[in-house]
Amino acid sequence: MAQLWGGRFTKETDRLVYNFNASIGFDRRMYAQDIRGSKAHVDMLAKQKILTEAERDAITAGLDGILADVESGSLEITEEYEDIHSFVEANLIDRIGDVGKKLHTGRSRNDQVALDMKLYTRDEIDELQGLLKALLHVLHDLMKVHTETVMPGFTHLQKAQPITLAHHLGAYFEMFRRDYLRLRDIRRRMNECPLGAGALAGTTYPLDREYTAALLGFDRATANSMDSVSDRDYLIELLSAMSTVMMHLSRFSEEIIIWNTNEYRFVELDDAYSTGSSIMPQKKNPDIAELVRGKTGRVYGALMALLTAMKGLPLAYNKDMQEDKELVYDAIDTTKGCITLFTGMLNTMTFQKDVMEASAKGGFTNATDAADYLVKKGVPFRDAHGIVGALVLYCIEKNISLDQMTLEEYKAISPVFEQDVYEAIAMKTCVEKRLTKGAPGAEAMKAAIEENARWLSEIEGQQ
Repeated sequence: MAQLWGGRFTKETDRLVYNFNASIGFDRRMYAQDIRGSKAHVDMLAKQKILTEAERDAITAGLDGILADVESGSLEITEEYEDIHSFVEANLIDRIGDVGKKLHTGRSRNDQVALDMKLYTRDEIDELQGLLKALLHVLHDLMKVHTETVMPGFTHLQKAQPITLAHHLGAYFEMFRRDYLRLRDIRRRMNECPLGAGALAGTTYPLDREYTAALLGFDRATANSMDSVSDRDYLIELLSAMSTVMMHLSRFSEEIIIWNTNEYRFVELDDAYSTGSSIMPQKKNPDIAELVRGKTGRVYGALMALLTAMKGLPLAYNKDMQEDKELVYDAIDTTKGCITLFTGMLNTMTFQKDVMEASAKGGFTNATDAADYLVKKGVPFRDAHGIVGALVLYCIEKNISLDQMTLEEYKAISPVFEQDVYEAIAMKTCVEKRLTKGAPGAEAMKAAIEENARWLSEIEGQQ
């Protein structure tokens, strides 16, 4: 059992205790971040004359060799080591001898793991932002194509008013835009370097913490050494942000599942993103959408688990904090996988325009516009509301839509109706006359799409 401690102890740790305590089974994925942090640390130690330049060069070369061998597969990270830190340090000492023992000068595993986790999280946030950008681009491209694709808008899962598919997709564009901005804010807020905080109280060595922070791309060093080693706020924020991403994906998935049913037939899923039944040959199941919906709870669970683990911890470091890693790793993997698959599913989906428009016509989504027509003719709105309610009831009894009624039928219910009612309640009219900012009308949607294009251009290459 390779450990970084032991002088205080007179007998070996029980194997069950060792295995329960060890984190190498999951923190091995931070090997690159651990080595990167160690290289910056020894650079700073040499700058401060705590190590010689020769010692720095030997340690750096050894660390580079370990990194290259792990990535080539010639060096395996095995469970004989307690954690990734002991793996790196033990292999370094094996390769370069006693000078490798100086790597840990002026730091503790507490600030070391805090650094590794921040470096890892920062890298993963960058990847998450990249995946969200790809999803936003797909939504933007679909919006440009579907500004005239009429469909029903819903409240309470009942048809409400006619909109366009571009307008509906635009709502999700706004959701995922906010998700992107939340991740950007978290990355900026967490970008402080904890290395040099020691176990909890700093160190007597003359470290230059700001220099180390700059080497590692942080904005500054953390301000308080106790907070540095016990802070997991940024992970809780990330889990919260990913939970929100998953909630948005789940809502959209639910709609796709509904739209894919025989009753709706709004969409046709690509064969690559759906599955069949082992017994029913006619089935084409929306499994990807269902799995995204299901995996949302998994990310929520990670957030609640970490909040619960942290809620009673006194300062500073406690071993409970080791529980953050598996939770965060799994949540990140889950969220990244779901965004990637959802983006592919959306990008290959076929929207059935005729079915969508027919559904809007058949659901009395133009009833509000019929009431507005009467109001413009001088009828009080409350009376107009009652008249159109009577129209809808008549249509239900006759199994027709409002635009299928004859003018005589209209006048039988209210003499105010004239021939121009048909233009007033046409789907195209109902959509296009809604021109306020954020509405589905053509001009409003054109402005929204242009603004989205400007924003996407601005964030290209940014984190």
